[in-house]
Amino acid sequence: MLIDTHAHLYLQEFKGDQQEVISAAKQKGVGKILLPNIDASTIDPLNKLCQQYTGYCYPMMGLHPSSVKKDYKKELDTIKKELDKGGYIAVGEIGIDLYWDQTFLKEQTEVFEMQIDWAKELGLPIVIHARDSFNEIFEVLDRKKDERLFGVFHCFTGGMDEVKKIMGYGNFLFGLGGILTFKNAGLDKTASQIPLNKIILETDAPYLSPVPYRGKRNQPAYVYHVAEKLAVIKKQPIEQIIEQTGHNAIELFNLASE
Repeated sequence: MLIDTHAHLYLQEFKGDQQEVISAAKQKGVGKILLPNIDASTIDPLNKLCQQYTGYCYPMMGLHPSSVKKDYKKELDTIKKELDKGGYIAVGEIGIDLYWDQTFLKEQTEVFEMQIDWAKELGLPIVIHARDSFNEIFEVLDRKKDERLFGVFHCFTGGMDEVKKIMGYGNFLFGLGGILTFKNAGLDKTASQIPLNKIILETDAPYLSPVPYRGKRNQPAYVYHVAEKLAVIKKQPIEQIIEQTGHNAIELFNLASE
């Protein structure tokens, strides 16, 4: 089954045609769409969409690192109360983002660690957002690693050094999206070295559209193009890519019981 493991379909970018976007995904063979949270402001639209498409759209709950500001404790309280209600498939998306602003690195690290602890307590995977922050994230994971720590590095853009480090943790997958199709990104060389049983596919819609839609709004239907590119890289039939990455996602997020 083709699964988009990371899409923000509840955002304003899809306000006018959410239904059409989901229909297009279904027509392209996308069997499930997994939705990570951003902050307190996105909880209601996220849950509303998942209730509307039960068994097709699945919610995660977490505080995105870019939303960690001075009021982060208040945001965290809201996220924790929501997470405790149950029904969420992962704690995400969480992590550290130093691309735009490094002002709140200390707070981002604290928030990341707390949410890892919540995930462990609940037996849930974590969905990691790592942007210009692999070293900082590895420092946290080195402190937190045990048999309860598992998840995915969403929108993975690292090289072989990062792959080896992540593989060393034992229980993490690599989320590959539109960047895989970018000509000069170099991710194709790295992806060729990652075992297929460690890969899941994603769009990060509305961001990071794959070729041939680069620069336009991304949507879950386009995850097919990521699968297509991975099939070329792995020299395997696309059906095999779809089957294995879908299986990986179902196992990681425990969707078999859904």
